Amino acid sequence: MTQKELYDFTKERMKKTINSLVSEYATIRAGRANPQVLDRISADYYGTATPINQLASIATTEARILTIQPWDKSALKAIEKAILASDLGINPQNDGICIRLVFPPLTEDRRKELVKDVQKTAEGAKVAIRTIRRDSVDKIKAMKKASEITEDDQKDAEKEIQKITDDFIKEIDGIQDAKQKEILEI
Repeated sequence: MTQKELYDFTKERMKKTINSLVSEYATIRAGRANPQVLDRISADYYGTATPINQLASIATTEARILTIQPWDKSALKAIEKAILASDLGINPQNDGICIRLVFPPLTEDRRKELVKDVQKTAEGAKVAIRTIRRDSVDKIKAMKKASEITEDDQKDAEKEIQKITDDFIKEIDGIQDAKQKEILEI
């Protein structure tokens, strides 16, 4: 593996961490209706656990209301049951045609709790980024030990990996700040 390939590999792994963080944040309910809060919920559809977004169209009809309209009306009860069993904390309103989820406004305590969750998730992503950095630096050291690179190349490579790491940590901080702002503004 060349140094450039190692840098690209490191960046690719770090991008996956960022993507994971973004998708994790998308599921955090911030007081506004977001169809992605249903991504982790599956309904029992003919004996198979099927994600709700594969059973129905999900739309945001108002700022705090999600409408779930199944393509097969027989799935209404299963979707309603899955939402009630989830940790979403919202009672679905079933009118026989579609299900409405009304998101209540967040209390100040709940906002503070969500901000703590956001910080914890961001810290987990930073730890993952640092672990990737450590793995890459170990590979650089192994290359030096195998006499594939010189000591100067090793130092330059370690500096480059640290620079890549710093850039991704800054990106995580930016994503975290945006999510906290979203939670606190509503």
